[in-house]
Amino acid sequence: MGRLAGRGLPGRLGCAPSRVTPAPERRAEPGGDAWRKWYSTARWARLRRKVLARDLWVCQATGVALVSGRTAPNAAVVDHIRPHRGNPALFWDERNLRAVCKQWHDSEKQRLEKRGLA
Repeated sequence: MGRLAGRGLPGRLGCAPSRVTPAPERRAEPGGDAWRKWYSTARWARLRRKVLARDLWVCQATGVALVSGRTAPNAAVVDHIRPHRGNPALFWDERNLRAVCKQWHDSEKQRLEKRGLA
């Protein structure tokens, strides 16, 4: 560190500012996140299968054939047309559900929701 080290003088470099930024705050929804547990119920599994069968395993947004599984771009996702935001009536309403592909749901649908259009 040279001749100045240990003589009570401050370093010339100082501290670099942090490059880590805090995560953006999520909007609090009524009732917290308790509704997330609904996705792991047998009732949701039955409703999901019913919607996929009704829509003939075809994405209602793009028209591509859907596959089972979770990671493929054309994996089947059951989407809430109107965001439920924890409202059980909207969450469980079959008329508010449609089959879409994972790629569309994770990109276009999320963009629409962020802009308040979905």
